[in-house]
Amino acid sequence: MNHFEPPMQWNDHEDIAMALYEKFGDDFNEAKIYRIRFTDLVEWVLSLPNFEGTREQSNEGHLEQIQAKWVYEWRDNQ
Repeated sequence: MNHFEPPMQWNDHEDIAMALYEKFGDDFNEAKIYRIRFTDLVEWVLSLPNFEGTREQSNEGHLEQIQAKWVYEWRDNQ
């Protein structure tokens, strides 16, 4: 982890997606990413180093954007 990176919040969709891809790599392909339950996704995002948002600040829109950006990140690395 780079300690000089600013903390992430829920609206940092691309940064969160990149962090999730770094964490899980190719364990999740496009189909699997879109099948992740939002309850699981919230927990994974909250557990990321440098993430400072709260569970209460999450919403369906943020989670959908994170999934979409994660898919783009996965595609870029194939």
